[in-house]
Amino acid sequence: MKISCTAMFTLLLQLRRASVASAFQQPARISARNVGQRSIASSSSILLAKEGGGGGRSSAAVADKDLLNKTTSDKQSNKKVALDTNPPKGTRDFYPADMRLQSWLFNQWRQVAATYGFSEYDAPVLESESLYTRKAGEEVTQQLYNFEDKGGRNVALRPEMTPSLARMVMAKKGGLPLPLKWYSIPQCWRYERMTRGRRREHYQWNMDIWGVDGIEAEAELLSAMVMFFKNVGLTADDVGIKVNSRNVIGEVLTELGVPEEKFAATCVLVDKLEKVPLDAIQGELEELGLERSMIEKLT
Repeated sequence: MKISCTAMFTLLLQLRRASVASAFQQPARISARNVGQRSIASSSSILLAKEGGGGGRSSAAVADKDLLNKTTSDKQSNKKVALDTNPPKGTRDFYPADMRLQSWLFNQWRQVAATYGFSEYDAPVLESESLYTRKAGEEVTQQLYNFEDKGGRNVALRPEMTPSLARMVMAKKGGLPLPLKWYSIPQCWRYERMTRGRRREHYQWNMDIWGVDGIEAEAELLSAMVMFFKNVGLTADDVGIKVNSRNVIGEVLTELGVPEEKFAATCVLVDKLEKVPLDAIQGELEELGLERSMIEKLT
């Protein structure tokens, strides 16, 4: 396991440092016993050279009579700041007990994916910012952890995995055999308002099928989800599965009088209702010129 290798490396590094330090300290003690007279004589000769006024340059440290006061002042001004032992806001630590639980869950996902013939893939957690800003208008573009690196490139921590998957498939220029059945368990980052159970970094299980025109792909993915829930002991009494259709919601919004140019923004608000109450998005509804009753009919 990676964490075991890291711990072993740290232990070996500490032992190595201890042996090196011991190698330097032991001769120093021997030197102090055997050549103590020589050490004192060397120190005296520096002082005598200064007092006699001849022979060579004097040490600046010896010449500066205020050295002690300056050193004391510097130490007092450079007070140590206590280390903050909390992880950055919105993130979390995984202690061994947490890692055991996480590993168990990830293994459950991997077993189901393997049963359905999916292959695991991954991509860099750091991507070009343009990979996400190209999808203008979506909520995720406002939640990027983005910055300019030392080479002047605009980059971002990935907020989702789909753009990376699309980039990887396009990079092969049609060279991948279809249908494509890939899965991943990426760590994603979004700078958003935190709520209960919702942080700024998270892991998610992605399963994607490319190259199937019919609904067989959706049916297979739903079947995989059901298998996972059964494997971990969850039933219909614990969880529910919602199936979304862009075509269906498009028809519903048209019937409610929502103009086509506000379709994407309205879908974002509908998605938020899974996380926040309707009152929390009242201001955004007003900005879009939508009536509260429209959204209530969708929920």
